[in-house]
Amino acid sequence: MTESFLDRREHLFYHWFVRLSDYGCNVGVLASFAVDKRPSWGGKPFEMMTPEIHRELYRLMVLSRLVDRACCELSVHWFPSEGEEAVLVGSFYGLRPDDVIAPHYRGPFIAFYMRGAALDRLLASPLGKATSYTRGRAPAHCGPPHFNIIPWVSGDLGPIISIAAGTALACRYKQSDRVTVHTIGEGTTNRGDFHEALTLAGLWKLPVVYVVQNNQYAISLHISEFMPCKEITDRAAGYGMPGVAVDGNDVAAVFETVQEAVARARQGLGPTLIEARTYRLRGHWAGDPAAYRPPEEVEAWRAQDPVVRCQQALLASGALTPEDDKALWAAAEEEVAEALAKAKAAPDLGTPDAGLNEVYA
Repeated sequence: MTESFLDRREHLFYHWFVRLSDYGCNVGVLASFAVDKRPSWGGKPFEMMTPEIHRELYRLMVLSRLVDRACCELSVHWFPSEGEEAVLVGSFYGLRPDDVIAPHYRGPFIAFYMRGAALDRLLASPLGKATSYTRGRAPAHCGPPHFNIIPWVSGDLGPIISIAAGTALACRYKQSDRVTVHTIGEGTTNRGDFHEALTLAGLWKLPVVYVVQNNQYAISLHISEFMPCKEITDRAAGYGMPGVAVDGNDVAAVFETVQEAVARARQGLGPTLIEARTYRLRGHWAGDPAAYRPPEEVEAWRAQDPVVRCQQALLASGALTPEDDKALWAAAEEEVAEALAKAKAAPDLGTPDAGLNEVYA
């Protein structure tokens, strides 16, 4: 019998997996992203917006903004996500606990929080505290992998794109219906890693959803200066996958678009490239005055603030009252204040905790 392409592919993947073990790599981490049996999806439609979900998305966006502002106060090197909350929350809300997520470095804490991470331990990260998930030793945007989060494995932006495809391949190989959702910046889509990973994902119909968090700027360079195509979604056809553009400041639209792509991936129909068009209201890092942007441009986008837009939509529909809104903000402020106080009171990273006994040649 002639060996099929799938047989050859799985044989090569198995060979690669075994070779990793031979070299002493921690294949247990990779294996944790896959299960043995494929649950029956049964054609269940993806979850659509309800007033309850809309309110919860709003609450999470409020919390994200408050956490982000607190982190900016803690470190001038923090990468602000103010103005991009709808993409962050809408992309990662409503996933199954066994799905894999890979948020990029801008605004990941709310994604980690939605997976079950403790807020005080997250806030301990930029403080370099021993109680943080990274034990104070790694960048704050490294998420705890035991929540099925792909940790930030490098200071470079590209490798995690391929790792996201790799976790999707692991799930596919194990006949699981788990899905990987990865957010990346628009500047990173010009990297070779992006093209290689999406070509493979499209060719093998891997269960991965790539969400481009298009905030218009790659550090200080406007997208018009580095993007040769008109739309990022124009690239999707070359990878053999759908390309969908969505208003990245409309959390309901982002949520439903991602949910539809996730449902498609669960059915074995392959990946989707989503471009969520939004805007970074602050600088590239907290200490960046962002003088390279015209003030009128910033103000035009500020008028489309996703938190305010969601608030107004909920108030207009009657799903939220002014009293509810006031209580929601007060509760979020209290939650962040308590978590921050606990993080600040945590012990600093001491020499025994620095991992010196884990360094080897």
